[in-house]
Amino acid sequence: MLKRLSLPGGLRLWITLLTLAFVGVALASHATGLRALTISRQGWWLLLLGLGLSWLSLVVNALAWKVLVVWLGHQPGRLALVPLYLRSNLLKYLPGGIWHFLDRFRALRPQLGGGKALVSVLMEPMVMAVAALLWVPFGGFQNGLALLCVLPSALLLPRWREPLLRRLETSKLRQLNRVDPGSTTSIEDEELGSGRTSYPWWPLVSELLFVLCRFAGFWCCLQTFGLLAGQPLGLWLAAFALAWTAGLVVPAAPGGLGVFEVVLLFRMGTMVPEAPLLAVALSYRLLVTLADLIAAAAVKGDAWMAAKVRV
Repeated sequence: MLKRLSLPGGLRLWITLLTLAFVGVALASHATGLRALTISRQGWWLLLLGLGLSWLSLVVNALAWKVLVVWLGHQPGRLALVPLYLRSNLLKYLPGGIWHFLDRFRALRPQLGGGKALVSVLMEPMVMAVAALLWVPFGGFQNGLALLCVLPSALLLPRWREPLLRRLETSKLRQLNRVDPGSTTSIEDEELGSGRTSYPWWPLVSELLFVLCRFAGFWCCLQTFGLLAGQPLGLWLAAFALAWTAGLVVPAAPGGLGVFEVVLLFRMGTMVPEAPLLAVALSYRLLVTLADLIAAAAVKGDAWMAAKVRV
């Protein structure tokens, strides 16, 4: 039997280094073209609009998570799920890519129990990934890629979803216990899984809307650097959805840094000039990071104001 391949530092580190190196080489080779790009006054307004749309996408994402928790049959009581999501979302940028899950798990566990809290946290990225891939067919058949991207939606059927969830929960629980020993608890086998026998239609629709809002911010970046005229909007949506999904599921830098940019460059780099495409990718990355900061700061500020009023 072949021994399991072990890389110094782990697979996540090597994927991160390779993707960032690729982006770095692309930036260096197109430095002249990037310096030649200018942003008009309208372009700055478009970027500001993109920032607002990126922030809105976070709110929609938080609401979609709330829809999922309710679909699972859980009632978190007085716990405000939307502020919890927005506040914890910033933690995804910390090394390890686990801290936002841990923060939500800690908040939900006292009211829902360990098993229900864990599935509420882990099923969300599954639904997000399926939703994003369902936008890929809007770019056309794409040599069969459109058909392949529809197939993962079958994973949300109870027959396939429950075994996958149980494996994910077992794996993630071990990871949570490693990074924060003593604060997590063991979960019995009968507590694993969602316990639902239906398809999560409303959570899926909610996540479809989230990805579309996310793309709207990306569209503003495309408009800013004049790339929309060259290719159909549906193809851009498909490329964005594919790159965003890769950034979500590939174990690399926190927030999908590097992976999103590499997939976008591979998908569209032969169809449009690479220098403006790099500028679009970098400006989009900046906008979504700023949106995360603003959303988390707004939640913290609101909590601080509420505390001051109570005093």
